[in-house]
Amino acid sequence: MLYGLLLFPMGMAFVVWLVGRSNQRARNLLAALTTVAEFGLTVWIALAPDLSAGIDGVAGLGIHLETDGFRRVYLVVIAFLWMMTTLLGNEYFSHYKTCNRYYFFNLMTLGATIGVFVSADLFTALIFFEIMSFTSYPWVIQEEMEAAIRAANTYLAVAVIGGLAALMGLFLLWHTLGTTTISALYDAAKTVDNKAVLYVAGGCVLFGFGAKAGMFPLHIWLPKAHPVAPAPASALLSGLLTKSGVFGVLVLTCRVFYADPAWGTVILVLGTVTMVLGALLALFSIDLKRTLACSSVSQIGFILVGIGMMGLLGESGALAARGTLLHMLNHSLFKLVLFMAAGVVYQNLHALDLNDIRGFGRKKPLLLLPFLFGALGIGGFPLFNGYVSKTLLHESIVEGVAHLAAHGGNAFGLRAVEWLFLLSGGITVAYMTKLFVALFIERHPTRQAEFDQKRPYMNGVSTFALVASALVLPALGLSADWTMNGIADIGTGFMRAGALAHPVQYLAWSNLKGGLLSIAIGFALYFGIVRTVLMQKQNGAAVYVNRWPKRLDLEELLYRPLLTKWLPGILGSIAALFGENRITGLLAKGVLRGGMGIAALFGKNRITAPLAKGALRGGMIAAHGLSDLLDAWILLLRKTVYRDCRPEPENTAMKSLPYRFGSLLDRIAIRHGREEQGGRRFAETAYRTRRTLRTTSRQITGNLSFALLMLVLAICAVFVYTLFMR
Repeated sequence: MLYGLLLFPMGMAFVVWLVGRSNQRARNLLAALTTVAEFGLTVWIALAPDLSAGIDGVAGLGIHLETDGFRRVYLVVIAFLWMMTTLLGNEYFSHYKTCNRYYFFNLMTLGATIGVFVSADLFTALIFFEIMSFTSYPWVIQEEMEAAIRAANTYLAVAVIGGLAALMGLFLLWHTLGTTTISALYDAAKTVDNKAVLYVAGGCVLFGFGAKAGMFPLHIWLPKAHPVAPAPASALLSGLLTKSGVFGVLVLTCRVFYADPAWGTVILVLGTVTMVLGALLALFSIDLKRTLACSSVSQIGFILVGIGMMGLLGESGALAARGTLLHMLNHSLFKLVLFMAAGVVYQNLHALDLNDIRGFGRKKPLLLLPFLFGALGIGGFPLFNGYVSKTLLHESIVEGVAHLAAHGGNAFGLRAVEWLFLLSGGITVAYMTKLFVALFIERHPTRQAEFDQKRPYMNGVSTFALVASALVLPALGLSADWTMNGIADIGTGFMRAGALAHPVQYLAWSNLKGGLLSIAIGFALYFGIVRTVLMQKQNGAAVYVNRWPKRLDLEELLYRPLLTKWLPGILGSIAALFGENRITGLLAKGVLRGGMGIAALFGKNRITAPLAKGALRGGMIAAHGLSDLLDAWILLLRKTVYRDCRPEPENTAMKSLPYRFGSLLDRIAIRHGREEQGGRRFAETAYRTRRTLRTTSRQITGNLSFALLMLVLAICAVFVYTLFMR
């Protein structure tokens, strides 16, 4: 059953692609039906008892899958988001000449993402994690514009480097603990006395999964990839693929470093910086989708704060565990609604700059209400689902402060985290207010009449996908005592969290005051910063301006110079030591001087002097031979095995089958009056074509680079063999 859950969308990806080559409407319908069927299958599995499956021998450690409460919850979330974005995508991609590639990789990524969340061990999770990274790459590069190509390269680089780091960490974990099975990690980690190796291994795995989650300082791909990707893909990148990274961080914190204050502090600090930085980037942005992308960075920070508090509180971290799970769920739903709304704007205007799209949402209630619900939810307004999860996260910090105070510890650091938590919530309200006012309240200075008359702005299927998704947000918020609490009861067992000391009264004043304080901060920032500092007068009209300094782009400031200039420079300097025979040249000089010293000892002795001179000359010859050994080897290969090919003799070519067939065609053409007597047009064409193909083939196959390429392919073949065979 679990393998069917993975393989069904992956198999249908090929069917959808084949159908799409001849009939795009049938392809769209088939893709939508596939995601609807997948949603139904996940609901069925979610209602069933826990399942497990495995195939031993794959890559040595095998592929193992299982479900539990947490996984069942997120399976339904994954399938729901995929279904809704696919329904919206049918209209969104209607203006694209071709998007067969998108639908193929969309379904492939669905199977891989589910594979990550149902993995029973970290090795299986990493395999599906890497498949997911590569199959989602075409989403980012879909538009194939310069910005999309650059963002896709950044996304791929982060995915590859992060995956390699995570793989190295898994090797260390396997060596230290003897297992990567998630259910066995806790017991295995308890027996390790020396935590240093575990911290190194955990840091490597954290690097890989944290990069996908968008954790600072590895968040650089998120603000670049989301704006250039199609809106349905942006919703999935933000709402789900980032959660696959969070899943890895959760496994580390709840199983390997359970109740480890040092690890919890690291995650808490990284989460706090991510939370604040993402909110600031979103506040300054004037691009609709970039603002939502930076918002995702901030909301991932909120989730990481909850994970950090789980690490600090251990068995007492029930509030943090419930808040973390529910905010993961809520953020997926927020970004589904908000990015789909952004997609409706883009498919109508093909613009995302707030100055270009301002006023588009006026007189469009079916766009206004979903966006408003998403904004109120992510802003943490009471009676919406975001308020519930943010309240739990905030109260876990308050609980941590009280815990430290009760044990005589210094709680200043946690109090600072609480203040930054409330401030980040306020910034969230400020930038969402900015987006809402720009889209639905302000008027465009020149195109407002055109915007007001634009009908229809989305079809019935897109309206259903957007409105139905938006209605989930207040429905969960209004029924939190039994829906969201029930989800938390089901899912937090995975996090090894204890039971709540007492039920949470979400609308009690002690809980309301934190949320209301963030809302007040948000409106103060909007009127005090956004409407003054982040807007300016141009030609008599107020326009939005991005005042975030471009030089603070971390990718351009650090990562690109590091990978393209600094590291190549350092490694080049090291390699230069071996260039021009410097190392072997020094060896030759050493042998020379040694020989001269030996000769000097014997002076003009006629018997020993010739021996010394012979040893000296032999040493010089050996040194120079060693110095030029590599050059000589390459020269030998070029002059023998890989020598330039000689042209084929003409008489041999004329006896070939293509030349004879061409001559036959020439005779037929002459007989039917198509050619003059003696014409050899077909024969000469066949001769030139054959000679070109043979010469090119021999040059390629006789080239040293081709030999090295074949060696690499042979190594890959061995790797594939060891991957699937014992």
